[in-house]
Amino acid sequence: VQLQAYGGGLAQPGGSLRLSCTASGFPSGFSFSSYSMGWFRQAPGKDREFVGGISRSGGSTYYADSVKGRFTMSRDNDKNTVYLQMNSLKHEDTAVYYCAGRWGSGTAVQFEYDAWGQGTLVTVSS
Repeated sequence: VQLQAYGGGLAQPGGSLRLSCTASGFPSGFSFSSYSMGWFRQAPGKDREFVGGISRSGGSTYYADSVKGRFTMSRDNDKNTVYLQMNSLKHEDTAVYYCAGRWGSGTAVQFEYDAWGQGTLVTVSS
């Protein structure tokens, strides 16, 4: 499975951005709806950290405390795409954002993900 993340860019503090991640290359008999998705981020000089996750159906989402109430994940299984809507952005949200996917139930543990996108840079600056 291949993942491609896009939508990063420059935003002002308090602004918004929406990231997207499209999946392809599922084995025969499997689909995006079998794949739990997550977003992670890595700020300069820091370890990669969990941002949020969404269940296979999209009915369940969960977030890191640092983004709860500001970021929202959603997915469109018909388009093989997961989204991360980021509102009320802060300087500390500056990072490379990665989408990740795995078979089965979702998790916040990055090492349990099977596939990763290439990352998209989000810079929050005035």
